[in-house]
Amino acid sequence: MKLRLPREKRIYYIKTVLRWIVYYIIIILFFSTMNAGTWTKPILLVPAALCIAVNNDLMASAFTGAVCGFLIDVGCGRLFGYNAVLLTVFCVAVSLLFELYLRDKFINFFWINAVVSFIQCCLDFEFYYNIWQYDHAEIIFYEKTLKVWAYTIISSLFVYLVFRLINKKLMPREHLTIKEIIDNNRGITQFSKE
Repeated sequence: MKLRLPREKRIYYIKTVLRWIVYYIIIILFFSTMNAGTWTKPILLVPAALCIAVNNDLMASAFTGAVCGFLIDVGCGRLFGYNAVLLTVFCVAVSLLFELYLRDKFINFFWINAVVSFIQCCLDFEFYYNIWQYDHAEIIFYEKTLKVWAYTIISSLFVYLVFRLINKKLMPREHLTIKEIIDNNRGITQFSKE
């Protein structure tokens, strides 16, 4: 059981709410940039959803993945819910991976983001171009899909640094357990007696 004083609880709640507000402001900014310009640009919502999944629990990761997926569907004119389901599954898997096995390091995030982005780009190409047997569909894969994938994984460095800064400033720190407090008090008591 973690102990928090009333003041610490307020600070914890304020930081948590502020962090989530900043997260969703950034998601809206990324959605706006995704809808501006040409079609060959990074899909910044994928690394953003994965960055949020790295440091949060399963429910928050699933919800953020669904929101980012719905925004990708709206922005790209895809079937509503298609990317939402994909990103929800990927965000839950990434949250579990980082909770149980991996450390929060850029190299771990980078290769997971590369794999998730590649799977999403390949599935998008398969279901929207290749399945309908368009003439020269492989040109779309090499000319557009792989470029979008490359831009997405290159831009993930920027996205990771932004979310790393937000988490560093607004992520509530861990508190002491009851055992740690008792052990610390014993050490202070023994030190004062000597």
